Amino acid sequence: MKVAVINFSGNVGKSTVARHLLAPRMNNARVIPVESINSDGTDDKALKGKQFGELQEGLALLDDAVVDIGASNVEDFVNLMKQYKNSHEDFDFFVVPTMPKAKQQRDTISTIEALEGIGVPAKRIRLVFNMVDIDETPQRALAGIFEYNATAKNFTLRPDAVIHTNDIYGKLKGADQSIQDILNDPTDFKEKIKTATDSAEKLRFAQLLGIKRLAHGVTEELDAVFKTLLK
Repeated sequence: MKVAVINFSGNVGKSTVARHLLAPRMNNARVIPVESINSDGTDDKALKGKQFGELQEGLALLDDAVVDIGASNVEDFVNLMKQYKNSHEDFDFFVVPTMPKAKQQRDTISTIEALEGIGVPAKRIRLVFNMVDIDETPQRALAGIFEYNATAKNFTLRPDAVIHTNDIYGKLKGADQSIQDILNDPTDFKEKIKTATDSAEKLRFAQLLGIKRLAHGVTEELDAVFKTLLK
């Protein structure tokens, strides 16, 4: 399976969705961040046709991949898919993370319309509701998206595809570890706390224990989201 994670808006959790939700449940698929494709030491973020062609060639060699398209590259990416006729068919799904803030909802609608404009059918455009407070519902927090879907019907909306706000995502931002890595760590942190010789060491092990407990809780939610999102 090959999935593109895309939204014109920044700060909607594209990398979180790619790295923690999708890749571990797609046979540990390779995550390809588009912004790194043209990293040449300059500040030029434009995605060139040659680089898009190389991405297509690379995808052809992979059974499973998640392409994480940075906000600064989304417009170029969509325009290049127009040039490379039917290149959108390389992806089984386009996953569009969104969140309750009004700007992000507007950008989400623009992203959906851009995908529709290059011929991506509604059944392959899937929304993930991200950063939703635990006591909120997507229907209330993102009412504009639901109203748009009721009339446009140009994407697939699954109300249960919700990732709630959780401290673990902030704690893992910029870290090399994935949630699965944390779960696979056999360290007995409670025992480490008991045998630690100073307070700073005890605190560090206590923090790691807390992160592992968060990882167990959030994994159940992510399993359910993945199951409903791409079925």
